[in-house]
Amino acid sequence: MPRQPDRLPTARLSLRRPAQADAVAVLGILSDPAVVQHNPSERVTELEDVEVLMRHWLAHWERHGFGNCCVFETPTGRLIGNCGVRWMTMHGDRVLNLMYRFDPSTWGHGYATEAAGALVHWAQDSIPGELVVARIRPTNLASQRVATKIGLRRDPAFDDEGEDGGDWAFTDRS
Repeated sequence: MPRQPDRLPTARLSLRRPAQADAVAVLGILSDPAVVQHNPSERVTELEDVEVLMRHWLAHWERHGFGNCCVFETPTGRLIGNCGVRWMTMHGDRVLNLMYRFDPSTWGHGYATEAAGALVHWAQDSIPGELVVARIRPTNLASQRVATKIGLRRDPAFDDEGEDGGDWAFTDRS
């Protein structure tokens, strides 16, 4: 089983396995309505809910050796978001679902592109042949730009219905 490093550095960021101590900072991000504008069902407003969510993230890490990461700015050490890949089933196929959420104060700095690109590169090198899918709402243009910048392409064959409506699929399938 491939193992993602507990810390994955990029030029400006450090992605690491989450820790329960990160819960308050994650709550600050995931409770912001702007962050979950396109996925309102993913908004969390209570620390207990974030702690449950993070236990799920850590359980995926334990079972599979990789998963959702907390993302930190290298110069400041500030937790600015989360980004990761996790197994899920879409249309009967096991795929790596790529997700990313960042503090609005960091939007427009290329952090989501940098973090998501590093994780897709890790997945392609470490788990070759597995399909990476980013599920994105048709109205979420910023997230679509991130997906295309990291080499994912619109793949209607994997479009799906999410909890908050239709999701477009962007994949690394050739």
